[in-house]
Amino acid sequence: MKIVSLDDFQEFSLEKMKKHNVFQSMRFFCDVYCLEPKQEQKGHVHADQDKVYLVIEGSGMFQIGGESHVLGQGQGTMAPAGEEHGVINHTDQRLRILVFMAPNPS
Repeated sequence: MKIVSLDDFQEFSLEKMKKHNVFQSMRFFCDVYCLEPKQEQKGHVHADQDKVYLVIEGSGMFQIGGESHVLGQGQGTMAPAGEEHGVINHTDQRLRILVFMAPNPS
């Protein structure tokens, strides 16, 4: 059994958002995204995958379809397949997000 601690996934990069894989199978993946202030995951679409974002630390502006909302620690949202989605760390603090996606697009 693989046991992880989310505290182990805290590496950030000043160059771009950092992605850390936590779990992965042929059916899904789970990552931690680490965003420095002003970094973003640009809006994009997955035709066949649903994506869940859960904020571990900080807050960010999440865009799903035509809606945008600020989510903070302990809050989450889902981007259904076919909906454009992205996130920006609009604050001056770091942002860490737990991300699940299924099915795995690999």
